[in-house]
Amino acid sequence: MEAEIPYRVRRAPRAKRVRVRVDPEHGVEVVLPMRAPERAAAAAVVELAPWIERRLAELAGARKLVARERGWVPYLDRRLVLVVQAERRQVHRNGEALLVPAGAAARPAIERWYRRAARAELTQRLDAATAAAGTSYARLAVRNQSTRWASCGSSGVMSFNWRLLLGPERVLDYVVWHEVCHIEVANHSPRFWALLESRCPGWREPAAWLRKNGSALVL
Repeated sequence: MEAEIPYRVRRAPRAKRVRVRVDPEHGVEVVLPMRAPERAAAAAVVELAPWIERRLAELAGARKLVARERGWVPYLDRRLVLVVQAERRQVHRNGEALLVPAGAAARPAIERWYRRAARAELTQRLDAATAAAGTSYARLAVRNQSTRWASCGSSGVMSFNWRLLLGPERVLDYVVWHEVCHIEVANHSPRFWALLESRCPGWREPAAWLRKNGSALVL
């Protein structure tokens, strides 16, 4: 008998059908409509077991490729050493060291610091890219999307995942240019890819890196 796949269930008021996803941080999650029976989650996991197992294997492989020793975190192309200070409440960067709280407070504090840092890194890059392209955007949003790295809204809101700072700098630069090109071309037509090639030559390598290793970009 095959081992059962552990999963968690989340009820979503807006969900119209049962959805299964493999989250880099939380593992297998089944999203159920509010009125769906609990057994629908188990049935979905059984039905999608081959796909779930493949996704879990891909995630494990990606994590192995970007595995790191305890005691430091990645920041674009740098490594920041974690220095725990019992009295500290807010994370502060001092050169190549990241001063962090002790215990359970550390991880949420580190994520808040990454979000602030992402806003600064992205603002600089977005401003430069839109100036070079002769375009503009309305607002920058830094989020933790579970299914995408970035988006360009029709209202001019540019949304990016803070976890991009856990990858190489060239990947962040590529994602910024990808979304800036969407200001002019909203779809992925040949015109869009030609525009991206003219603005960000060599984009295919960082795009491939993100597809292969993006699921491992977690704290």
